[in-house]
Amino acid sequence: MKTIEFRAIEFQYAGEALQHIDASGFGRAICCDGKYLVVDEDELERIETEGVEFYLLVDHEMPDGSFRIMTIPVND
Repeated sequence: MKTIEFRAIEFQYAGEALQHIDASGFGRAICCDGKYLVVDEDELERIETEGVEFYLLVDHEMPDGSFRIMTIPVND
C-alpha cells in the first residue's frame, strides 16, 4: 500500500465543505477515505494522477429548486 500525503481542510459534513468553497472561492470539495475535504486545484490534480480514489462533491439543483449533494467518483 502506498501512502500519499496532501494538503486539505477537513470538515465534519459534506455540506460544510461545499459552503466553505462557496464562501471562500477556494478549491474543490471531495470525499476521500470517509473524510470531507477541501483541496486546491493543484492538489486535486496530483492526487488524481497518483490514482487516489475519491469522490468530487457537488451541489446539484433539483427541478423543484432544492439542492442535493451528489458525488462523482474519481479513480474508482
